[in-house]
Amino acid sequence: MADAILVLNAGSSSIKFSVFVEDGRALLPLLRGQIEALFSAPRFEAKDADGERVGSHAWPEGTRLGHQGALEHLVGFLREHRGGHELRAVGHRVVHGGQAYSAPVRIDARALAALEKLVSLAPLHQPHNLAPIRTLLASRPDLPQVACFDTAFHRSQPATAQAFALPAEITERGVRRYGFHGLSYAYIASVLPKFDARAASGRTVVLHLGNGASMCALKAGTSVASTMGFTAVDGLPMGTRCGSIDPGVVLYLMDECGMDVRAVEKMIYQQSGLLGVSGISSDMRTLMASEDPRARLAVDLFVYRIGRELGSLAAALGGLDAVVFTAGIGEKAAPIRSRVCRDAAWLGIELDAAANAAHGPRISTGASAVSAWVIPTNEELMIASQTRELAAREIA
Repeated sequence: MADAILVLNAGSSSIKFSVFVEDGRALLPLLRGQIEALFSAPRFEAKDADGERVGSHAWPEGTRLGHQGALEHLVGFLREHRGGHELRAVGHRVVHGGQAYSAPVRIDARALAALEKLVSLAPLHQPHNLAPIRTLLASRPDLPQVACFDTAFHRSQPATAQAFALPAEITERGVRRYGFHGLSYAYIASVLPKFDARAASGRTVVLHLGNGASMCALKAGTSVASTMGFTAVDGLPMGTRCGSIDPGVVLYLMDECGMDVRAVEKMIYQQSGLLGVSGISSDMRTLMASEDPRARLAVDLFVYRIGRELGSLAAALGGLDAVVFTAGIGEKAAPIRSRVCRDAAWLGIELDAAANAAHGPRISTGASAVSAWVIPTNEELMIASQTRELAAREIA
């Protein structure tokens, strides 16, 4: 039977997983699912490649399953449901690779220790990303594990694009622009030649618009600038994250509103963005369907900030050949794409309204100087591909 690659994406209270099997040079989806509410009322669900449920389980309210318990349940499930395929390696989504890692890395005790030192750069994500790695290192030391980083794709950016205007001693502590959603951008860059050779070899801005949202400028498929910086709260307003704000606002909140660091952190990560502005929801679908003026304001601000950032990234590229919409909002919200493209008519984008309503893939007219596309992202497949490539290279 063919080898299988397990992909894990561990969050604070959930583990999402995918299983891919090798078919020649291709990787085909076999299973996907998640275990949610790890510390309250855990729920497990798995589906096959056709979306049919093949497994489910619920634990009693109050069960603190945790990452280790969830992983044990998942390993047991896969033992019975991987169709005889041999598990070859596990690929993990790890948010932060710091300055050291510009490519996926095989995990051992030394690499894990290095990644644990980066927790302070991504305290809301990194510890949870590393939890299943630590568990598998202890229980299955023979099983190859690969860390695939959200920051690695952006290490190609020029030094000036990564720098803050701060004293050198602060920069040397690792305070710089890292950028995120790199696995999504890497996937789009890998498939873009199939859609538009000019965009793939030229100047493209990719808009990863979901509950977490960012934009990235690609020159010949390489990252040269992005909207997210030191943390994943920077850049565009998101579902619950504020995006870029004047640092003086943080000082004001602490000095004048009496908020401590944790309170500010909670506000900018969990209580701001679309939810904070609208006071209604972090879900773009809910806001677009609402007649509440606050909902319209939240959507207007989201679109406005995209337009501002698009102009900035086009300047970083020295021009623009294409834009690509991806992720939940980017792939499914035709009205948002329409507004963004119409606002960017000055850049040379001419929207094809019918193609946009049909979700593309091309949503610009044939005469448009700048092409516009809708391309679904696949971060899980990118992780599986990077994991297989590194595992094969090490065997060779």
